[in-house]
Amino acid sequence: MNSNYLQTPITYLKGVGPNRADLLGSELGISTYQDLLNLFPNRHIDRTQFYKINQLERSNADIQIIGKIIHIKTVAQKRGSRLVAKFIDDTGEMELVWFRSQKWIRENLKLNTPYVVFGRVNWYNGKFSMAHPEMEILKNQQPAKRLRMQPVYPSTEKLSNSGVTNRMISKFVLQLFEETGGLFQETLAPDILDTLKLVPKRVALRAIHFPDSQEELARARFRLKFEELFFIQLQLLMKKQRRQQKIRGFNFEKVGDLFNGFYEEHLPFELTSAQKKVLREIRADLGSNAQMNRLLQGDVGSGKTIVALMSMLLAIDNGYQACLMAPTEILANQHYNSLKELLGSLKVSIELLTGSTRKSDRKRIHEALENGELHILIGTHAVLEDKVVFKNLGLAIVDEQHRFGVAQRSRLWHKNATPPHILVMTATPIPRTLAMSLYGDLDISVIDELPPGRKPVKTVHRFDQNRLKVFQFIRDEIKKGRQVYVVYPLIKESEALDYKDLMDGYESIARDFPMPDYQISIVHGQMKSDAKDYEMNRFIRGETQIMVATTVIEVGVNIPNASVMIIESAERFGLSQLHQLRGRVGRGAEQSYCILMTGFKLSSEAKTRLETMVATNDGFEIAEVDLKLRGPGDLMGTQQSGLLQLKIADIIKDSDILNTARFYAKKVLEQDPLLEMDQHRSVRQAYSEITKHKNIWTYIS
Repeated sequence: MNSNYLQTPITYLKGVGPNRADLLGSELGISTYQDLLNLFPNRHIDRTQFYKINQLERSNADIQIIGKIIHIKTVAQKRGSRLVAKFIDDTGEMELVWFRSQKWIRENLKLNTPYVVFGRVNWYNGKFSMAHPEMEILKNQQPAKRLRMQPVYPSTEKLSNSGVTNRMISKFVLQLFEETGGLFQETLAPDILDTLKLVPKRVALRAIHFPDSQEELARARFRLKFEELFFIQLQLLMKKQRRQQKIRGFNFEKVGDLFNGFYEEHLPFELTSAQKKVLREIRADLGSNAQMNRLLQGDVGSGKTIVALMSMLLAIDNGYQACLMAPTEILANQHYNSLKELLGSLKVSIELLTGSTRKSDRKRIHEALENGELHILIGTHAVLEDKVVFKNLGLAIVDEQHRFGVAQRSRLWHKNATPPHILVMTATPIPRTLAMSLYGDLDISVIDELPPGRKPVKTVHRFDQNRLKVFQFIRDEIKKGRQVYVVYPLIKESEALDYKDLMDGYESIARDFPMPDYQISIVHGQMKSDAKDYEMNRFIRGETQIMVATTVIEVGVNIPNASVMIIESAERFGLSQLHQLRGRVGRGAEQSYCILMTGFKLSSEAKTRLETMVATNDGFEIAEVDLKLRGPGDLMGTQQSGLLQLKIADIIKDSDILNTARFYAKKVLEQDPLLEMDQHRSVRQAYSEITKHKNIWTYIS
């Protein structure tokens, strides 16, 4: 089957026509034969199995029963009426109900005649009932002509109301198989099919829609999941391969005086073995002649900054400049101050460039960058402006990179004729399966241990009625000279309500912690940024003991003296957000605490989140639970959720298949980097179709 044929608009399929085609397009995104073929059923109903009425359960399941109608009546209701039939078998009775087409149904139903009825069972007024069942007289039934396993397709209210039912979609798919003869091109190499005992593509596609048994369905699902994940991994690995071949990187050959001087004299503490391992990986990249593109994952407080600085010193030792870009001014300021302090007396010039930088300072920074006097530039989006020109940028570091758009990141690349080495840092732990699917073209490093002397934050869950005890605990901590965060949720849809929560909370805290004994800062999203910075800086300097805030403080600010994080309405936060907020404390040597405050009414998911937070400080463990609870789309936020709109695979449940797919994608490219061998012809053709029509992956790492 020519793959171009599958790009035929769905309008041309027999029985569809322009109106239904428009509906299928707007409601399910189906505009071609290919799209319909890839509309995989959510589930299948086994039509080989019959139930007795006394076997029914209150499960809302679709089932079929053999029995007969012994009585029919019309029942008046608030609006109009309903037709109700008493349906019996040899074990009991139930009701069949119709709200539409009552006259036609009444005229055509036969009493005391054995029927096969099929539909969804409901429990209503102490009885089982089935609304608008499919019905067939038993002796007319032709099982051979009917599907043994009936597919149930995704649908919408608009489709159902317009008469495009599940049965109709099923007919369209059958029609498609008829028109194409079910002859679909194979997409995988013969040796992969043999080794993994995968069913051929044409068999898998037929069986995913219309299987004859559960076993056949399972084999089809495995084959199609593997294929989807295989091509995603192939695309990521080919992108990485192309980058390594085409994009030559600067070769940082020497480990010079700055790197060694810092390591021997200025290192504030012994590096952890995880930090040493990551530095070895980065050094190997920087000396390999290929451009580095590495993702550095490290939990909050794991010491990514030291690794970033030592990587920058390698660049400077080799005659290049480095820059570090952060998503907010507060975070950029913090990086600047901590790096300046770490560098001490080393002869390295470092500057900060943000939207607030004075015009005269900008001019000086621009000149020093262009003539090479400036070694390290720390900044926000301001670094991306066209006026910012480096003499020779060798290393670009992007912090919390998911907060920058693709276009913004790619502008950093073009600051040089030769793209700089790229190190992307994140304190948001990404589960391995997700990292493999989102960042599969990046090399990944992980710092998975905290620096020595850091005590894990103690986390507890308290109900609102314990508030007085919590306030007493705050007083005790402040007496010891510590500082406290109190954070309220920020949910975009309800900013007015959130603001009220925050102000109510602020007033109650101000009553319990009155001036002049206590000073309180307040920070929220509706404040102007200079007012926000003023309040933040008062807290940073220790002039205020309590910071009442919304989640604007989530990323970045490092205040070693803050030892208590109180999260109000903690059930309204996602797991990764709770973990990020907890990471604001525990930055010093003292024991720190995170108190999760909630009411008594909690959903089971909220309970799981709170229990997970109390049980572990491990960001990767938390991220795995979060992935299971929320799914990959939600986890990556709106900017990137479109990346993982998979048709059939599920990266959480199918992590084993994902690992297998990546292994075989790697193996194919090791044997045949350009997919030129005859045995990979089907893979090559499928790959070019995917990139031409679907463009699965449009993500620049």
